[in-house]
Amino acid sequence: MSADVGDGLAPAVEAVTSGSRPTPAPDARPPERGYRVIALVVASALFMQQLDGTVLTVALPTMARDLGTSATSLSFALTAYLLALALFIPASGTLADRFGSRTVFCSAIGIFLLGSVLCAQAGTLPILVASRFLQGIGGAMMVPVGRLVLLRSVAKEDMVQALSWLVMPALIGPILGPPLGGFIVTWLDWRWIFYLNIPIGVLGMIGAILLVPDVPGDARARFDVSGFLLSGIALGCLLFGFELASRPGTGWAALALLAVGAVLAVAYIRHARRVSDPILDLTLMRVPTFRLSVIGGSLTRITQGAQPFLLPLMFQLGFGLTAAKTGTITMAGAVGALAMKALAPRVLRRWGFRRSLIVSGLVSSAGYATCALFRPDWQTAAMIGVLALSGFFTSFQFTGFNAIAYADVEKERMSAATSFYATFQQLTLSLGICTAATVLELGTLVEGKAQPTLTVFSAAFLVVAAISASAVIWNRRFAADAGAEMSGHHPVR
Repeated sequence: MSADVGDGLAPAVEAVTSGSRPTPAPDARPPERGYRVIALVVASALFMQQLDGTVLTVALPTMARDLGTSATSLSFALTAYLLALALFIPASGTLADRFGSRTVFCSAIGIFLLGSVLCAQAGTLPILVASRFLQGIGGAMMVPVGRLVLLRSVAKEDMVQALSWLVMPALIGPILGPPLGGFIVTWLDWRWIFYLNIPIGVLGMIGAILLVPDVPGDARARFDVSGFLLSGIALGCLLFGFELASRPGTGWAALALLAVGAVLAVAYIRHARRVSDPILDLTLMRVPTFRLSVIGGSLTRITQGAQPFLLPLMFQLGFGLTAAKTGTITMAGAVGALAMKALAPRVLRRWGFRRSLIVSGLVSSAGYATCALFRPDWQTAAMIGVLALSGFFTSFQFTGFNAIAYADVEKERMSAATSFYATFQQLTLSLGICTAATVLELGTLVEGKAQPTLTVFSAAFLVVAAISASAVIWNRRFAADAGAEMSGHHPVR
């Protein structure tokens, strides 16, 4: 799933209702229409992405049966989509500068819809993986480009409110997705999951043509072709190396991919130091708030990527629940994330980013660890409560990470910062799926079973929860007054 909604991009829901309007920067051309209208149009694309991803996870066991493969092997399809996001998001800012944000946005929706149709027609796992990769190329351009329009058109003090309008409608996707996926798999055919995208995408394209302006950017920067190829191949090799490492009999291929990826990653780092406009600007990591947000957020997103992959499999393969019942339970996390929106501004104003991130990180990690204790004799209400609480604090944590990441980034570097940050969002979500799939495969191999047992699922949840908890080490390194301009929290010295 996309990081944008799961991360909770913007906390200031209360400020949205205040009616305040953004003050464009002196060097930015204000949009023809209010940022709320633009945000709602962009949110249609984000809603489509979220609905597609959350519906799909519930359908994995049924899809695996129809495609003649194992459910854990379908992690390739999820990873391929997220990998495409990670590879092509860095190019989104440059393409928007060169060809216009509205043109790139509409083209991206078209590519996403084409990939959706091909996914619905897929009869084998390789075709599905290739189609999901094409979908990801479109998804890599849709939301980042739309978000870039907002970031360039809104004053820094109003940034959180503007992003709230982008996120709030799209939160419906993760809530509707699991039960809708269960309904489709139980009563229709899983291929309708992808056909649902067509009417939503068409409406989004029409809205973009009529309402979204082509906000100008700096088109003078040269596109870093060499950096794009180096970083793309490096990320691809590393990610699929980790993916293959979870499969029996692919050890040498995994090692080869990881080695090539590591060498190319080093080559890219050397390349980025020599060029003026690298595709991924590593100098952004010198900004303390940005660096800590990237590191802490990445560790937490590994768990966030694993959770929607593990839960539906555990409920259907381990508990024997139907897809419909699974969807009803797993939607609790999205409901908890939505409930967070009303409280986050006041919490951040009262305690600031540093303390809030530490506490929310500990509670959300404990929630993921509790999932390891789920068993068929648990009350459904108890599992829903745990997932809702975990979703609440996880979304709160990402709200903080995503806001404070841009607190000290200059306006002229915002395009590079959004591309860099979004790339690591998607990459670590992919790594989360790889990590979960690796634990499941290794556990199944050790136990000598045909599919993962509940003990193996428990081990997977504990592993990813431990990774998420390690983010607290980095959260403690934020300054006590970090992001004070955004949160309104000014600690007494």
